[in-house]
Amino acid sequence: MIIALISDIHGNLPALEAALEYIHTIKPDKIYCLGDIVGYGPWPNECVQLVDDTCDQSLMGNHDYAAIGLLDTIGFNPVASEAMDWTRYKLGTDSLTFLKKLPFTIDDDAFMLAHASPKNPSYWNYVLSLMEAREQIRSFEQQVCFIGHSHIPIIFSSETMYSENNLVLEPDGKYIVNVGSVGQPRDHNPNGSLVLFDTDSGSVENIRFAYDIKKTQDEIRRVGLPDFLAVRLTKGI
Repeated sequence: MIIALISDIHGNLPALEAALEYIHTIKPDKIYCLGDIVGYGPWPNECVQLVDDTCDQSLMGNHDYAAIGLLDTIGFNPVASEAMDWTRYKLGTDSLTFLKKLPFTIDDDAFMLAHASPKNPSYWNYVLSLMEAREQIRSFEQQVCFIGHSHIPIIFSSETMYSENNLVLEPDGKYIVNVGSVGQPRDHNPNGSLVLFDTDSGSVENIRFAYDIKKTQDEIRRVGLPDFLAVRLTKGI
């Protein structure tokens, strides 16, 4: 079975459309969204609707949780907090209904899905180091857990932080795979990121794709969101 995994769309509709255009050429068996559909970007309702229409299942992200009023933005930086205030004002009833139903995790025999981390997924912890990954790996039974949240695609095992984002998983290994961000990459590569996973072969493939960044930047500025949110897209930060 081939599954496609996307995460951290953040209201960036052109990036989401480009990701799904690529995914549809692969014709995977399942498409999963790992959360943060909204926040930062200028198309929250459109992105929620498209995820609802195209993804088999979706997860709750911290920005989604904040958007429905269940997470205080006191821990957000000022730009993120301002963007969340705007997002909350713009979200329609249908979008709110969809977001409120999202689970924190999805468990399959072959894999686990979480937005931030498998252990205490509603705490929104980051997995950025091998030490953190080792602790998280002990918290799930499956061979691999796919996450997002940091916007940085990376693969961890109990022993290694891999420099390559494409890997065939060892049958007796355990892994955490960060699929990166569709709509706001932060690894200094402005191209969006997604992952394809072949459950039969254990192959994990990180895909980078281009999209119309200027279109998103123009809309961010038109609706009055902080200019930094437009600038960062070109830099991949």
